Amino acid sequence: MSAGARPFGERLAGAIDATGRLCVGIDPHPGLLTSWGLSDDATGLREFSLRVVEALAGSVAALKPQAAFYERHGSAGIAVLEETIAAARSAGVLTIVDAKRGDIGSTMQGYADAFLREGSPLAGDAVTLSPYLGFGSLAPAIDTALAVGRGVFVLCLTSNPEGASVQLARSDTDEGRSVAATIARAAAALNAEELAAGGDPGASRSLGSVGLVVGATIGEAARAAGVDLVGVRGPLLMPGVGAQGGSAQSVRAVVGEAWQQVLASSSREVLGAGPSADDLRSAAARAAASLA
Repeated sequence: MSAGARPFGERLAGAIDATGRLCVGIDPHPGLLTSWGLSDDATGLREFSLRVVEALAGSVAALKPQAAFYERHGSAGIAVLEETIAAARSAGVLTIVDAKRGDIGSTMQGYADAFLREGSPLAGDAVTLSPYLGFGSLAPAIDTALAVGRGVFVLCLTSNPEGASVQLARSDTDEGRSVAATIARAAAALNAEELAAGGDPGASRSLGSVGLVVGATIGEAARAAGVDLVGVRGPLLMPGVGAQGGSAQSVRAVVGEAWQQVLASSSREVLGAGPSADDLRSAAARAAASLA
């Protein structure tokens, strides 16, 4: 299916309805490659990635290849990332390329062309973005994504300890809102506009295509920061489920009434069950069931 056929938020909502709200990260770091009996090079990277796609397509809502683990192998690794995205597309599973790009002007447009433009081999169904040069700096990527039915996930509230010093800081100019709340309000405005243009401005299960990245273990941080997650009306990509300590209970504690927007991401807990395809599927099924 062409990415431009339907908006990303609509396609993601359909995938969640069909398979549950689990996203599995494809994080081929050296330790995992070794534990799978694979070499830490482009050959091992390719074998790892394609095994994950083949095993999990059809049983999870999305796959999330982490671009850094491909980039560390240079051009050969980037070629494997392209092949992984293509394999996922052929298998009918959504991909979120975890690249966390953020820049300004023509440089941001360059990233948009790489990860979102129709026809680019690096374009999955969505990409992660960093808004810390100002949310407005992301406009080239967001505009490109929405024009072709793709999506973005903007970093909002992450679980790393260093993130709070930026994300929870209060603005002197934006009515004293936290940085995270300002990011969430900007995403909400874009989703409201997209959903209204699609003729569905009020349906409670509608998802816009501008999502947020919100850590699965941040506890009360969203409420403390004044972030209205329900009002975003976009998907909430929540990494950290499984080996990093996140659970369905911790996710619910973070999101409250925004549960229907959750796309929970697990990487190490599922990938550590490999390399057997059956074991990968079983681990993913357990993780998905815990979120049901």
